[in-house]
Amino acid sequence: MPWQKVALIGVGLLGGSIGLALRQGRLAHSVVGYVRRPEAIVECQKIGVVDSATTDLQDAVQGADLVILCTPLGQMRDLTAKILPHLNSGAIITDVGSVKHSVHDALEPLCQNAGITFVGSHPMAGSEKMGVTAARVDLFQNALCVITALETTPASAVQRIEKFWSSLGARILHLSPTVHDTFTARSSHLPHLVAAQLVNLILDPAHPLDQAALCANGFKDATRIASSSPEMWRDISLTNHVELGNALDQFIEALQSFRTTLAAGDAERIGFLFQQAKNRRDAWASQSVLPPPA
Repeated sequence: MPWQKVALIGVGLLGGSIGLALRQGRLAHSVVGYVRRPEAIVECQKIGVVDSATTDLQDAVQGADLVILCTPLGQMRDLTAKILPHLNSGAIITDVGSVKHSVHDALEPLCQNAGITFVGSHPMAGSEKMGVTAARVDLFQNALCVITALETTPASAVQRIEKFWSSLGARILHLSPTVHDTFTARSSHLPHLVAAQLVNLILDPAHPLDQAALCANGFKDATRIASSSPEMWRDISLTNHVELGNALDQFIEALQSFRTTLAAGDAERIGFLFQQAKNRRDAWASQSVLPPPA
């Protein structure tokens, strides 16, 4: 059953890709995008990610039966508070945020008081590219989407959100918000931090120019995600600071252990570490259903 009206709050890479998939699959009678800049209205409609776009938040959500928050985490609470008075009973709000515990804490009370259902979502898809021009209709094909509904969340709303993401091609995994944040701190947030720090260290202007010239494919592959949105990753780091801090402590401990092994010249141990990493990654890559390359 198609949605009557889907409101995308923020139409960048993720919001734009959702809009493209919805429109191509005819999964909604109307897809409306809320944007901050008037010039973005023409851009969104030219690319075809929405049926219409507006800078008027009330106009964007009026009559929507599904609202998707596709903004940085720090903006979600205030936007939700502004949206709620204009939603009809039975509407569902979901999001695409990379941190879930803080989002649930911020949005659940607001939505419950307004009689609106919030179902947390996190599609594990994306790119270092930003903006609606990077949107792709196949972005969610074979991607994992984590749904972090609470035990008190109405089952009917959870099922509708499951079907929504499945209709975009995603695979569904249910996790609690806390477990989600622990896992993503290790598998997503820490790699972004490491990539950023590698870039800041190695491409420091204080180094001779030849340093940057020697950065080849290994450096490029390891740091691709450092080109991601600074605002988004600032918010992710701050909102998931406890779990990211724990993951960072574990990583530092592992690096210090390797530093000790390296200083000891323990060739057997060093070889084992690289072999173990290769075996684990190869096994993961062969068993995972990976989304198309960004």
